[in-house]
Amino acid sequence: MTLTRRLFVASLASASACRAADKGLIYPSEAKRYADEATENYVVRLTDPAHRSWLPAYYSRAISRKSDFLIYSSDRSGGVQAYRMDLKNGQSRALTGAPDLITSSLTLAPDEREFAYLAGRSLYLGRLSGEHTREIYRLEEGFNFGTGFSLSEDGLVSALVEEKPGMCRLRLITMRTGAATTLVESPDPIVDPQPRPKRAGLLYRKPDELWVVNYDATQNRKLRIAAGPLATPLWSADGRTIDYLNIPSDRKLLNNIREFTPDTNEDQFVSSTSQFVAFNRNGDTSVFVGASGSKASPYLLLLVRSVKRELPLCQHRASDPRQVTSFFSPNSQRVVFQSDRDGKMALYSIAVDRLVEATETEEP
Repeated sequence: MTLTRRLFVASLASASACRAADKGLIYPSEAKRYADEATENYVVRLTDPAHRSWLPAYYSRAISRKSDFLIYSSDRSGGVQAYRMDLKNGQSRALTGAPDLITSSLTLAPDEREFAYLAGRSLYLGRLSGEHTREIYRLEEGFNFGTGFSLSEDGLVSALVEEKPGMCRLRLITMRTGAATTLVESPDPIVDPQPRPKRAGLLYRKPDELWVVNYDATQNRKLRIAAGPLATPLWSADGRTIDYLNIPSDRKLLNNIREFTPDTNEDQFVSSTSQFVAFNRNGDTSVFVGASGSKASPYLLLLVRSVKRELPLCQHRASDPRQVTSFFSPNSQRVVFQSDRDGKMALYSIAVDRLVEATETEEP
């Protein structure tokens, strides 16, 4: 028994040392270009499906303003760690050596010199140079991280969900000091908190409900959105509206994108879709990218808002289309997405510069 315990402790120490040793290593490009079978558009598979790779949550900041690098997570070294991929040469640099990293929690800080993430029982802020990592906040005993973490556009605060049996709570964390404030407590699940751009407020989800609350915990209210299940709600860049996917209970009806304005309580139809089950927008919300849930047509599609027209980009062929997280580059000239079409979750990129006008990117 003593020998077994010693071997177990030694194996943990060895695994921890391997994770730490991986930090800072540079991995060669795994990019492979191919023509999509259905559209004949060229797609670049950015990571090798011999291991698994994931993008951050759809509302996170994943791609740099200049579209020259992205952050993602992968288990290529055995444990799941964060990486920075140079989109020009395809090389990836290991950024973390942390146990139990939460893949969806990665997000770039506004200055793009740092990134935030959840791992184990802590919130960390690390430098992309790999020089320094700082623990910002640690969970209280009895709680675990729930679903969702995000950083405000100025990087001053973050929002996360904590849970224990029978209770969820939405927490606001001051990034400079690590001070935490509880904004909402609920017996129902709370997921995907998103700080509101230009305002001191948060959007969050309960089952098939959208709620907003101020940073001071006032005006916590349910939004009067269209009836039925919803998916991938997202603030507009200016924080005025929320775009979300409405999935009618009547399966004869098409899934549609809608837009809600919290300040006026107006909810309006934007466009029907080819049964999108997940989507994202570009910087000025003029174009959407969505993953169709149709088994017969498992496409990733562009939807041009002004004419309500869809353009097929490629087949995502994911086993679960709801897991096809996608991002526009800040200049709207590239779409990056994840899919397990080749066996394991991997990252893919497709140029859309012939289809979408370039958009301006914000200065830091």
